[in-house]
Amino acid sequence: MGSEVVRAVTRADGMTTVGGVDINEDRDKIGRAQVVVDFTHPDSVMDNIEWCLQLGIHMVIGTTGFTEERLERVRELCEAHPEVGVLIASNFSIGAVLMMKFAALAAPFYESAEIVELHHPNKADAPSGTSATTARRIAAARAEAGLGEVPDATVHDDGARGAVVDGIHVHGVRLRGLVAHQEVLFGAEGETLTIRHDSFDRVSFMPGVVAAIRHVVEQPGLTLEMEQVLGL
Repeated sequence: MGSEVVRAVTRADGMTTVGGVDINEDRDKIGRAQVVVDFTHPDSVMDNIEWCLQLGIHMVIGTTGFTEERLERVRELCEAHPEVGVLIASNFSIGAVLMMKFAALAAPFYESAEIVELHHPNKADAPSGTSATTARRIAAARAEAGLGEVPDATVHDDGARGAVVDGIHVHGVRLRGLVAHQEVLFGAEGETLTIRHDSFDRVSFMPGVVAAIRHVVEQPGLTLEMEQVLGL
């Protein structure tokens, strides 16, 4: 992802790449950047945020694994540095953002909903940030529509029913050859609806990353997800 970001920024009008560092490398190499794009690891991202905000550097963050406690800490840091913009997104692909939007629109109309997310085996977190965000949005739309729990008579599953995020089952696949893929499955009597998105190459995330970079320099404070950037 870092290499793709460098190539995308180099091609983008009005942008220049300052440099790049990996985990445990000297961050002072990028200390003069206006914006830092973070695709690192859940174990290192919080320290990176504190370092960047102390220097007044805007951030675009694609690293996942953010809990409510972590987000609250980011809000505190943004309040302490009100001139800095931070954007955290679970997915920068335009298609993936639309998939999540479509899933939330469909959720009130179907009794059943489940998610299957498929990624490369080097991914650190499961379920993925995209699937967790999708599940929370589906659950919120169902609650607003007055739907009850998703029907499921399973008593013994030995883990086969996957993780549960706000009442929505999420099944994770980690397989060599994959990049990032997700299916959202809805069901009602006599029909199903499947919303699927596939990223076959990491270049698919770059238009969103570039748009997010332009956004944070003009929008101080914390922005969650890409809807505001894309005007959705």
